[in-house]
Amino acid sequence: MGLTLTEKILKAHVVDGEFVKGSEIGIRIDQTLTQDATGTMAYLEFEAMGVPRVKTERSVAYIDHNTLQSGFENADDHRFIGSVAKKHGIYFSRPGNGICHQVHLERFGAPGKTLIGSDSHTPTGGGIGMIAIGAGGLDVAVAMGGGAYYITYPKIVKVELTGKLSPWVSAKDVILEVLRRLSVKGGVGKVIEYCGEGVKTLSVPERATITNMGAELGATTSIFPSDETTREFLKAQKREDVYVPLSADPDAVYDEVVEINLSELVPLAACPHSPDNVKTVEEIGKLKIDQVCIGSCTNSSLMDMMKVAHILRGKTVHPDVSLSIAPGSKQVLNMLAQNGALAVMIDAGARILESACGPCIGMGQSPNSKGISLRTFNRNFEGRSGTKDGQIYLVSPEMAAVSALTGYLTDPRTLEGTFEFTMPKEFVINDNMIVPPASEAEMDSVQILRGPNIKPFPETAPLAESIDCGCSLKVGDNITTDHIMPAGAKILPLRSNIPAISNYCFTVCDEKFPERAKSMGKSIIVGGSNYGQGSSREHAALAPLYLGVKAVLVKSFARIHRANLINAGILPLTFVNEADYENISQGDELVIADVRKAVSEGRSELTVVNKTNGKEIPVLCELTGRTKDIVLAGGLLDYTRESLK
Repeated sequence: MGLTLTEKILKAHVVDGEFVKGSEIGIRIDQTLTQDATGTMAYLEFEAMGVPRVKTERSVAYIDHNTLQSGFENADDHRFIGSVAKKHGIYFSRPGNGICHQVHLERFGAPGKTLIGSDSHTPTGGGIGMIAIGAGGLDVAVAMGGGAYYITYPKIVKVELTGKLSPWVSAKDVILEVLRRLSVKGGVGKVIEYCGEGVKTLSVPERATITNMGAELGATTSIFPSDETTREFLKAQKREDVYVPLSADPDAVYDEVVEINLSELVPLAACPHSPDNVKTVEEIGKLKIDQVCIGSCTNSSLMDMMKVAHILRGKTVHPDVSLSIAPGSKQVLNMLAQNGALAVMIDAGARILESACGPCIGMGQSPNSKGISLRTFNRNFEGRSGTKDGQIYLVSPEMAAVSALTGYLTDPRTLEGTFEFTMPKEFVINDNMIVPPASEAEMDSVQILRGPNIKPFPETAPLAESIDCGCSLKVGDNITTDHIMPAGAKILPLRSNIPAISNYCFTVCDEKFPERAKSMGKSIIVGGSNYGQGSSREHAALAPLYLGVKAVLVKSFARIHRANLINAGILPLTFVNEADYENISQGDELVIADVRKAVSEGRSELTVVNKTNGKEIPVLCELTGRTKDIVLAGGLLDYTRESLK
């Protein structure tokens, strides 16, 4: 029996565990990336481990999230990250060089390599045949220190692509169709592997758009084969030396198969407030819009930008619409400036933003109250734009550009003619905004620069003998990390200050939660299905840790957030019977007796006693030998410190 592409790469990197479906395996990590919203904490954690220099083949620190410097905090974090990178063997991508996923695809990614990043859209690297996985910052710190990254051996879903995209139908429509079929929970515990003749019709930027938004499926990652298209892309980036051909064996066996005929796809949009709330343009109807934002790590490549420029050429943005455009990297911006496309955008009335994440994380360009905003981004969670009642639709660059001209949600197929963009034979290469680390001989002389906003990792403690406390919060299904730990220009600068940022924890759901949790001292949170979907931000675990949360009991977890809870030493529990969700109310007093003994003995079924109503609720605590030891130790940092002694 042959192997899938996913299995080939994983098998070549397994360093711990059995290569058996459903079991936990530890894989060797070749590359890491961080961004500044998660990077400061990741590097504080790396320092705490006491490893002098990274042990990966390549680690890169990007500055792309907190680029709005309205106070000293972000600038201080950037300076800290730059100094840590220089001292510890990490390449530093300076502010203005671009979005981590776009730049990593251009300058560092390599087929067949493993990459983890402290950003949930790290699977972008799957567009060139990498196993690229989003993870919490502490997991990235451990990988930089030479430790393995642990995942459950995933199920592998084959997405068989046939046909070819019709004019004005895009790669964004491909992933929106996958989301429409599978939902935001459909990829949990799975890798999405794209195969079939249709793959050959898609460029690397198009493949990367698809793997990028695979994160919204809850998938471990997504991957395309490395083929002649991959080679041509790397050659144009003057990196052909890293190319290797990679594909699944003809007789590979998959756990599921999804078939998509590219020729049959039509322009789609994800409606508020979920990436899987997907409809066709016809289903949505004539919708007056207020704002259009083009960019983000999903759709900011040169190919995307050239299509937008073609649509805008010689025209003017509708007077009722604000159009902003953010090229994904300095390379893209430079090439747009040199070929005249940037002038076309400016002439049409677009507002050109810096090459950064910007509006995607609520960092500027928030829409007007109740404003309808079309965005080429990957998430449209409620309030994520920075406007609580903003109505965010996720669309392709083609749909975004034509709608900016008409003032209404518009089918791009109404455009006259067609436009086929040919990938350049050579990209403009100038890596002067990437700072290499100091040599081993020079590293001791590098001084780490810390600002007053940078606070240490929250205090942790080994798992208690029993947990006896109240339910501080009860929430419903599909709670995102944006609900738990909001982003935006006001809050993101506090990412290196857990005591300060914890004051915003869950305020999207309940403004009184931080105050209530503090007053309770310790507590348990109860939630519904797919709890913690979205970003990889470990702050969604660290802030509850700081506020005294000891356990989270839900119907089901999103993968990355569950791992982050374990890393923080917070007990992740699921209901044996989902109906028991109704047997707990906010404020109820809960007891998990002898929990340390039960976890130590490897018992997976525990009992939560609701002292308020007398109900006994069976719950699952599914921890492997390693994750069990992490929770017992009080979190991954304590566990790693002990293992390094």
